[in-house]
Amino acid sequence: MALLTFPSSPFHFFSPRRIPRRPSFVCSFSAATNARSRPAILWFKHDLRLHDHPGLAAAAQTHSFLLPLYVFDHRILSRYSDDMLELLLFALEDLRNSLKEQGSNLMVRFGSAENIIKELVKEVKATDLFIEEEVEYEMRQLIAVVKETLETSSCLDGNLDIVLWRTPFYDIKNLKELPASYNDFKKLKLLPTSPPLPATLPVAETELNWGPLPTFSDLTDFIKERIGKSRVSWNLMKEKTAEAILKDNFSNLSGTKPKSLNVESNERRRLDKSVFVTRKGDIVGGGTNSVLNALAAYLRYLEGTARDDWQEVHERLRNAETREGASFTSLFGPALSLGIISRRTVHYEAIKYEKERNAGFLSPFGYSAATVAAAADAVCSMEWFSLLALKSQLSNEGLYSLRIWRWRGHLIQYTVVGHEGPAILLVHGFGAFLEHYRDNINGIAERGNRVWAITLLGFGKSEKPNVVYTELLWAELLRDFIIEVVGEPVHPVGNSIGGYFVSIVAGLWPALVKSVILLNSAGNVIPEFSSRRFSNERQNIAAAGLVAQLLLFYLRLNIRNTIKSFYPTKSDRADNWLINEMLRASYDPGVIMVLESIFTFDLSIPLNYLLEGYGERVLVLQGMKDPLLDSKAKLAMLKEHCTGLVIKELDAGHCPHDEQPQEVNRIICEWIAAVERKQTADSYL
Repeated sequence: MALLTFPSSPFHFFSPRRIPRRPSFVCSFSAATNARSRPAILWFKHDLRLHDHPGLAAAAQTHSFLLPLYVFDHRILSRYSDDMLELLLFALEDLRNSLKEQGSNLMVRFGSAENIIKELVKEVKATDLFIEEEVEYEMRQLIAVVKETLETSSCLDGNLDIVLWRTPFYDIKNLKELPASYNDFKKLKLLPTSPPLPATLPVAETELNWGPLPTFSDLTDFIKERIGKSRVSWNLMKEKTAEAILKDNFSNLSGTKPKSLNVESNERRRLDKSVFVTRKGDIVGGGTNSVLNALAAYLRYLEGTARDDWQEVHERLRNAETREGASFTSLFGPALSLGIISRRTVHYEAIKYEKERNAGFLSPFGYSAATVAAAADAVCSMEWFSLLALKSQLSNEGLYSLRIWRWRGHLIQYTVVGHEGPAILLVHGFGAFLEHYRDNINGIAERGNRVWAITLLGFGKSEKPNVVYTELLWAELLRDFIIEVVGEPVHPVGNSIGGYFVSIVAGLWPALVKSVILLNSAGNVIPEFSSRRFSNERQNIAAAGLVAQLLLFYLRLNIRNTIKSFYPTKSDRADNWLINEMLRASYDPGVIMVLESIFTFDLSIPLNYLLEGYGERVLVLQGMKDPLLDSKAKLAMLKEHCTGLVIKELDAGHCPHDEQPQEVNRIICEWIAAVERKQTADSYL
């Protein structure tokens, strides 16, 4: 894999990690600038644009023949929702038309990327393959498979070079030196770079078979055929929201007909040339120019407009503004995920407009338009978490090998240990992260289990986007993680509020859960709850943002004493590492929005309702010295109203798994072994 450097280039290329390769594949890319006759292939994945595309610019600068390629590979496509698939097809159509305008084209193929690329390399005698570097674990694995296939293919002559590229938002020379804290990162005072001028592309050979773009129906049929019926049925569980399931359940209990959850969307008007191209009509799509036009309308919301297309953007903005600034991610997040527009371009356009509003200057006191702040803050936050994620993939820092999963466009960290045995999912509590199970992950895996641990959205080094955080959102995240990443039913383990999230998953999607293990779980017990009805209305706290900032300030000042109070029997476990990691996360962009959720949590769906039917498949591990609640009273209510659950009392506080890890590991492993034996025996009856 080559190191891409162009001294005369107006943008900087990061030095990517070198994937181990055979010596015959190593070459000096500086020599490639003098080899314009060398054919190249550029593999589009999440970079569906010509504007601000460093890989395309570099390939066009150094090669007289360039083959742009998109592969419909089910391993990529199966992660997309129907909305994203629709968005993808519109983006590819525009990308192909834009390439044709420059005398090029987009080759479209269906199948496994490694096999298709291998055949194309052979057909056009390509010597260079340009690939955008990824942070997601599955995508990095796919790139590794492509690389290995090319290396080991006997039909290639061994002189192919793989070039990984990125779009540099900041001019960072060495990513491994990236500060761990966003607070320290801001002190570097790095300014976002500007996008370069579009590249001039070499003319394509017309005799090649470029392939047709599929219809949406063709695409969904292809995915279903490739992933199999069992996977399709699992994916269907993601289509219905937790709120919709609860409404249906309680409507059935009360004998009333549920109301539509999204009546308003059916009444919205659609324009002939709308940028809201999907059937739901609530996200920006199309090609790069369409998205740029929508961005211009979004930024200029305060000005008003007579243009119908801009008025449509403003209408959707108002509908999507569930909290201040949330509309940007809601409207433009999917287009950014597919790379129809780059984060750098969004920031450039936002700042350019801000200067237009302020006679060419930027105020040191913040942005003059809320939409400018929403756009600029969102992409800067996205870039920070992308850098953190990429750094974690380039180094082996930390307690465990971290992986990245993209959920609804946001980056989520997780780890997995173990190669055989039952699947166990560890879910942390509020303010924590997967490493809070530092002495549980390996300890449980070593006893013959496969252990996944996840850092939830909004915590640790997972992304903290501007969204409304609810217990149902986090439950849906866990549901999708089990379906997409684990791929089989699990024994979820949840601490504190994580226990409540786990209970929601168990109650709403029981096919995903074998047994439930609760560690000082949040959640109430409400007798005769079946007579109640579900309500999605949440209590709004006035000045929640200001209250959250004050709470954050207080927690930072008192974090050591607060955490130690959670460890009454082994206060030394509340060590500097744990406290420093929590402090680090408290400076991440978006943390205030996560803290605001404390004031809107709805725990009204009780544990006895969610765990009904699980009987003897619920294990409660309760630290009896929990400073946050009355453990004896909680257990008494659970015993009275939750039939069949098993309770273990522990000499610990709020985090028994971290305070008494050896004992907790033993109990969990023995429990899971017993549940597995019983389920195996029952399956033979």
